[in-house]
Amino acid sequence: MKLANIAAFAAAFAATTVATAAFAHTGVTATSGLAAGFAHPLGGLDHVLAMVGVGLFAWMLMGKALWLVPAAFVGMMSIGGVLGVFQVPVPMVELGIALSIVAIGGLVALGRSIPVAAAMAIVGVFAVFHGHAHGSEMPETMSGLSYGIGFVIATALLHAAGLGAGFAIGKIGEVRGIQVARVGGAAMAAIGVAIVVGVL
Repeated sequence: MKLANIAAFAAAFAATTVATAAFAHTGVTATSGLAAGFAHPLGGLDHVLAMVGVGLFAWMLMGKALWLVPAAFVGMMSIGGVLGVFQVPVPMVELGIALSIVAIGGLVALGRSIPVAAAMAIVGVFAVFHGHAHGSEMPETMSGLSYGIGFVIATALLHAAGLGAGFAIGKIGEVRGIQVARVGGAAMAAIGVAIVVGVL
C-alpha cells in the first residue's frame, strides 16, 4: 500500500470519529431505558474510539485475545458501572477515559505483541472509568438496569466493529495491513491527546 493510501485511511478514520461529539456524559442524554443505554456509548467520541480501539488491539494480538481482551473490557466496565450507580467515587474519570484512547491507540500504533493477561489488565483498568461514567447516570431502577444492558450491548458491538476493521485491514496483507492499523492507532492516540488537552 502506498504512503498516500495509508495517509488517506488515517484521515478518513479521524474524520469519521471527530464527527461525533467529544463527550456524552452526565445530564446530556436520557438516562433510563434500553435505547438510551445503547445510544450512550455511540454518542461520544471518547467512548467510540476507546471501544473500537479495544477491538483493533485484540485483532493485533490474535489468538485468545480476540475474545478475552474485549471480554475484560466489558466485565470491568460493568464493575465500574456498579460503582457509578452507588456513587462510589473514582478519581479523574474524564481524564481516565481520555487517557484510555491515548494508551490503546498507542499500543496499536506500536504494533508490539504483549501477553494477553497484560492486555486484559490494561483495558480493564481503563474500562472502569468508562463504566463509572455510564453508571453515575443510571437510576437504581429496572429502567436503569435496562440502560445498563443497553450500554453493554453497544460496547460489545463497538468491540466487534474494531475486530471487523482489523480483519478487513488484514486482507491488505500481513505487513501492509499491520502498517495501516498502526497508522490508525497513531491517529487514535493523537485524538486522545487532543481530548486530554481540551482541543476536542
